[in-house]
Amino acid sequence: MQLSTEKMKAHKDGGVGWMIFNNPERRNALGLEMQQAIPKILGEFAADDEIRVVVMTGAGGKAFVSGADISEFEQRRSSPEAIAQYDQIASDANRGYTTLGKPLIAMIQGFCMGGGLLTAMRADLRIASDDSQFGVPAARLGLGYGFGGVKALVDLIGPSQTREILLTGRRFPAEDAMRWGLVNRVVPVDELEITVNELAATIADNAPMTINAIRKSVDATLQDESRRDTAAIEQLVAECFASEDYREGRSAFMEKRRPVFKGR
Repeated sequence: MQLSTEKMKAHKDGGVGWMIFNNPERRNALGLEMQQAIPKILGEFAADDEIRVVVMTGAGGKAFVSGADISEFEQRRSSPEAIAQYDQIASDANRGYTTLGKPLIAMIQGFCMGGGLLTAMRADLRIASDDSQFGVPAARLGLGYGFGGVKALVDLIGPSQTREILLTGRRFPAEDAMRWGLVNRVVPVDELEITVNELAATIADNAPMTINAIRKSVDATLQDESRRDTAAIEQLVAECFASEDYREGRSAFMEKRRPVFKGR
């Protein structure tokens, strides 16, 4: 798989695709070229039926993603035209997450700040090391913070904690992130990769059609009721019951063996 660039690495390990933010000298600050690579990597992972789960993480052990690369702002976000181009590239990256269609895990160690926090929030599950730090320093930089990012935080952790994160611009430790529900689990640094690998392998072994129906259902609970396509979800559930995987799951249970799901 030739998807890697200098600052974005991608590889496949069995049923797990790995996307690695590789800018450790800048604490994996997310530059424009990195954002351009995201939809390409995730698009390839989405198209590969062998990949059941995707994990994203940062290189170097000091940061997941420390935010947008502010050193680029003078050039990339200094005029209306440049801002529009930057926003389009960011929108394309966001669409890559939206259309992945597979479980996504964020493996977080070190700084997870600003745009890095929004990136982590794209994941279905967030597993953090106990030395991780979280925050959104927009108020300390004077930049505008869009409604989409605010709503995503409110949906995840509620308005009160969102206000504390955004109004203070402070960094918060992993224990606060866990208490607020910002992450699913906090583990010691030396257990982080083992924990994520085990979690990814467990999900990868489960029935893909069931996983897809569950993810769609959870996403629908966060939508306005008027926008929920419950009929489509009910169809996905019915397809699970009519699938080869359902027959395989029943047989494996009766035979006390591990099921082998094929996604059909």
